Formats: sequence, structure tokens, C-alpha cells
Amino acid sequence: MAGPVSPLAPAAFPALPEIAGVRFASVAAGVRYANRTDVMLAELAEGSAVAGVFTRSSTRSAPVRDCEAKIGAQTSRAAFLVNSGNSNAFTGQAGERSVAEICAAVAQATGIDAARVFTSSTGVIGEPLPHERIVAKLGELKAALEPSGIEGAARAIMTTDTFPKGATETVEIDGKSVKIAGIAKGSGMIAPDMATMLVYIFTDAKHDQPALQALLREITDRTFNCITVDSDTSTSDTLLMAATGASGVDATGNADFAAGLERVMLDLAHQVVRDGEGATKFVEIRVSGAASDADARRVAMATANSPLVKTAIAGEDPNWGRVVMAVGKSGAEADRDRLSIRFGEILVAEKGWVSPSYSEEKAAAYMKGQEIVISVDLGLGTGKAVAWTCDLTHRYIDINADYRS
Repeated sequence: MAGPVSPLAPAAFPALPEIAGVRFASVAAGVRYANRTDVMLAELAEGSAVAGVFTRSSTRSAPVRDCEAKIGAQTSRAAFLVNSGNSNAFTGQAGERSVAEICAAVAQATGIDAARVFTSSTGVIGEPLPHERIVAKLGELKAALEPSGIEGAARAIMTTDTFPKGATETVEIDGKSVKIAGIAKGSGMIAPDMATMLVYIFTDAKHDQPALQALLREITDRTFNCITVDSDTSTSDTLLMAATGASGVDATGNADFAAGLERVMLDLAHQVVRDGEGATKFVEIRVSGAASDADARRVAMATANSPLVKTAIAGEDPNWGRVVMAVGKSGAEADRDRLSIRFGEILVAEKGWVSPSYSEEKAAAYMKGQEIVISVDLGLGTGKAVAWTCDLTHRYIDINADYRS
């Protein structure tokens, strides 16, 4: 765990409901660190549909590749097995053997088909996974399975995270309630190209698997794919969702369910940013007036990923010229004389120059807050986008300079 808890952390881990059809367990297996829980198991009941989206990194890990191959339309018992401390990435055939050994052992311990065991690993890259330590704990994990174990699972998947991340929603469908609960980990190496580091979402709703897969991918593009901490896409990004169907309520195609799921995913995505390594500011970048939504996204992500913008925010310096720079380098269509920039409600620049009403003193005061909004209007069209990021402080260097050693 990365030292003190982020100043942007929520007051407490939320009270997540039990999700019928799911049981959780977590243990300390000593994968990399002693005396901390580092493995979690989630057991899914018969009839569960599993959907997932994964990193598009060309150096993605062995667990990611295995999960990609297993995602399909079938509904049956399933299991998620997740370890922290070692990502089992860039480990060649040894990594593939580790995944196979873990899946076989989970299958033997639980009676779940190995083809329905989905594993994830997070931590250091390039070191063989000591999978035998995980396998040795499967009996203990099975014995500890319980519906209320989700918070322990959230803690077991943490690496440099300073707090466990959870979110929940309850949705009414035809007068009946369905529950959604999710957990996530992520703090550094965050510039998702599908989801975020590791995310697991569970619902007791019944849902058609292909439709759930499509819905998950669609919402990911508006949530996890709109966050960045440091512009680096992980080898291990995994988002898995299970719909157990235990409530008996079919949520396929239901707009309220989709909206509830999006709220859970956005909440988790924001928590990842709030736990960005060394973060002291939560930053929202709003772009409007672009020639297209794609151009708006280019500007939003160029601004959110700029080290110069992020260090200015860390220093509470209203250096709006760095935002101008980010717009210009983004590759999006832009016109100097139509561009406007705001920090919060403060109009900073317009019509190709600093706004006559701009007050450096007021802008500097605004930058001292923990929640910063930077708005850019390109004045060219109706394209819009939003991105979320954090500041870049020396603490980020401290964490990453000795992460491996």
C-alpha cells in the first residue's frame, strides 16, 4: 500500500449489498508481500453470464489473454480468481502455465469448469508468478466463501492503491429491485484502452450475455476510457462483470439498469483518479464546440495527459498557456480566435487573447481547491467530451522510483 491515504479518498468504504449468487473470499498468500491479503476468489452461481473488456496493449498479460479466449455467450457457474503483487505479464510460456495451473486448481477445489475460471493478476511486470502459493491457499479460500466478503476482496486486489474502491446501485425493474455492486483497483499506470486496472462488477439481474457484453463495452467508453493518471496503459487492464440472474428479474435492454450500471462504473472510475499516485487534486476537463466528438476527445485527453498542465495544477498555478499548448498539440481542428478557456466559472481566454475580465488573483485562489474544472470551447461545432485526471506531484516519482525494489 502506498503510504498515507489519498486526500481525495471517500470517507469510508461504501456499504455494498450482498449480491445473490455470488460468494467471496480473500487470503494472504505471500505472492510478493508478507502479511497482507493478496488473493481473492469470487464464486458465481449456476446461470451466471460473464462479460468482459480488456486492455488492447500488445504486451498484455497471460491472464488477460486467457480471459479474452474464455468470454462467450454461455451461462453457468463461474469463478474469478485475482492476485496482487505480481502481474504475470511478460512472463512467456511460464505465465501461461501459471494461468493453467491456477484454473485447474480452482476447478478441482470448486467443481467449476476450468473454462469458466477467469483469472487476473496485478503488480510487477516480468517476474514469474509463484502460482503454487496461490494454489496452496485454495482450500482456505473455498472454506471462507461468503456472500458478505466483497470488501475483503476489494482490499486483496490493491497494489499501490491507498484505499479500496467500491460502488453500488439498486434499480427498480417492473416493481422489483435488482442490485449492482462493483470493486476496483488502480492508482498508477492509468490510461485505459478498454477499462482500468482491475474492475469486477456483480448484479443479481438476469441478462443476455451478448447484450451485456455490448453494454459493458459501450459504457466503458464513457467511463473508464475517459480517465488518466499518467498516460500509461497497463498490460493487465481487466473489467469483468457477472450477472447471476438470482433475482429472477431480466434486465436485458432495460434503460434504468443501463443507467445504474453506468453510475457504478463512473463512480469506480472517479475513485481510481482520486487515488492516482501522489494525487492532491481531482480534475475534470470539459471540451465543447469541437468539430466532432472525436476531436473533443483528442483535446480532452491531450490536456488531461499533459505533464505541464498537471504540474501547474499541482503547484496551484493558473498557467492557462499550458492548456492552449495542449489544445494545439492534440491534432484536433482549432481556431485561435474562436477558442475560449475557463477555470471553473472564471473566463480566462477568448477571441485569441486573454479575457479582459480575467483576474490572475481569482484564478490562483480557484486553483487551491481539491476539485478543479477546466473548460475548453473550440467554437467550431457541436462535438463534446469529458475526461478526468489528477495533478502530478513529486509523490508520484517517489512511489514509482522504487516500486520494483
